[in-house]
Order: sequence, then structure tokens, then C-alpha cells
Amino acid sequence: MPLPNPIPKFDDLPCLPDGLKGSAWGIFDSSPTERDLYGTLNFLTPAVIAAAAAEVKDGISISLNWPLNGIKFPFPHRKPPVHRPHTLAELGMQGHEGWDDEIEFNTQFSSQWDGLCHVVQKDGSGRTYNGFVPTREKLDVSESSAEVPTVEHWHARGGIVGRGVLVDYKRYVEETKPGVVYHPLDGHRITVDEIEAVARYQGVQFREGDILIVRTGYTDMLAAPTAADFEKFQKATLSGVHGAEETARWIWDHRIAAVAGDAHGFEALPPVREDGSVGEIHELVLHRYFLNGFGMPIGELWDLKALGEHCKKTGRYSFLLTSAPLNHPGLVASPPNALAIF
Repeated sequence: MPLPNPIPKFDDLPCLPDGLKGSAWGIFDSSPTERDLYGTLNFLTPAVIAAAAAEVKDGISISLNWPLNGIKFPFPHRKPPVHRPHTLAELGMQGHEGWDDEIEFNTQFSSQWDGLCHVVQKDGSGRTYNGFVPTREKLDVSESSAEVPTVEHWHARGGIVGRGVLVDYKRYVEETKPGVVYHPLDGHRITVDEIEAVARYQGVQFREGDILIVRTGYTDMLAAPTAADFEKFQKATLSGVHGAEETARWIWDHRIAAVAGDAHGFEALPPVREDGSVGEIHELVLHRYFLNGFGMPIGELWDLKALGEHCKKTGRYSFLLTSAPLNHPGLVASPPNALAIF
């Protein structure tokens, strides 16, 4: 489906039902009776994908997927993966020699896409992007349906393919701010001005349909945390993109197709309310704008260390990004199965 022309600026978008400005509900609908399921993935047009393919020059691919069991210490709320290898004989295949295996995991324990059903409106309606209402019954299904904008629908578009742009904030601070002590657990809020400053330093310009990837160094640290890191964990602060309306405005008006990072929530923790007071963990700001308002997937806990090293080595911070999430009905989230290709 062609994009609407013109696409409204952020300041021209209406409010969401719960009062938050920035509703793209209905903008991408193909007809009054067919509600859009893809949100900002609609920015990944054939022309955008074809241009992204031109990023491939060296034949180098880098996985952006942290191990499913990347977190090596107990973490609340989400079950770590359980891997069970079986011989074929144990499964009843007598006369066959070899192995099968099974794995059980929470889709958000490691590298993931937050799908559009992950967060719902705060008005009690249970609605998510474009007015859809996820329920247990709609998600616990054996066949995909158009009743909820779940992750497997992305396969109808061929997965996620586009131009990725790395904003390596960790390296930028280390190289340009001598004397500044940066840590991914100190709660630094990366503003849009800083995103643009890092991009200028790296020599990259943003294009419509880009997939913005921000490196804070969090998964690097989490792979081998020190005693000092565990002490910082007690503060419940996390460096990330600044959760504010100005960030949402910049992202929408730049026609970003999706965002991802190596931190737990992409945005800095704790959240900051509109009045400047510190919010609770459930008051994440960009999740409401992106998932609810724009229909924009959020990638979290991506492994960006090797990507950052390659970008620094080559001086190239843009690349072809491919992502093929799990194709199972009713998925709220999924490992990204993401590759950066140079």
C-alpha cells in the first residue's frame, strides 16, 4: 500500500485515547474496514529497501543476537531459557541415531522485538496501536488473525529489511569527552541533540525509513558484571534514550521505521514525568509513544559490541539490516534474528 501523502508532522497528530499526543491510528489503514497492523514498518517501502541493499559492499555479516541465556544471574519477572536435548531413541524413534532438542523461554529474556501488543493504553480500555484490544483469548491461538497486531504478521511483509544506522553513544563519549566517566547503569538520558551529535561525529546522515540502533554498552557489561556493577544495579537506573515528547517528535518526523538498542528498555530509567518528577518503571514514556501511538517496534538487549567494533574499523555506521522474528501465531514479542550486512 502506498504511504499517505502527506504524512502528518508529529505536532499535527491527534491525541491517543488516554490523552497522550502522537496518535498515528488510522493513518496507514488501507480502507475504513481494514485496520493497519504494521505501524511505522510501513515506512519500509520497496524503494527504501532497495536503497538499503546498496549498503552491502564487503560481504560481511554480523549477528546482533545476544545468546538466549545471555543474562547469567537471576533476573526478576521473566523466566530464563531451559534447553532439553533428547536422543531420537528417547523420543520413540527406535533404530534412529541422533539428537533432537527443545527450548522453552520467555521471548523478552534476551534480544527481542517488543511487538505492538506489549503495551496498552492507560485509560482502562486495554487498547493498543490502532485501537486493537489484545486479550488472552486472541493471543492464545493456533492460527494468526487480524484481530490483534501480533509479531507474526510482519512475515506478510517479508520480515524487517531496511537500512540500519548505529549511534554508538558509548564509543562517542569515550572518544570525545575526556574526563567524563560514563556507565550504562548511571541513567544518562541520551537526547536528540546528542543522537545528532554522535551521527555527525560518525559521518552518517539519517534517511526516511531508517532503523535507529543505539549502543549504550549495557549488554557488554551484563556479560561479565563486576562487584561495582552489581552495586550500581541497586540504584535502578539505566542509561538510554531520553523518554520525552521531544524524542518522540524527532523520531516520528524523521520517519524512523523502528528503533533498537542494547539496553533493557531502549529508553533511560527511571522514567521522567511531564512535570519533571521521577516516575515508576511502569511509566515508560517512549513505549507509549512508539508501541501505542506510532505502531513502532522497539528492539531491546541486542548484542551491539561486534557491530560497534566493525563500524569503528571501517568508518561505516550504516548497513543493511535484516530481521526475521519467530513466525508463530499470537506472539507479543520475539527474538529478532537480526543481521547487519556490510
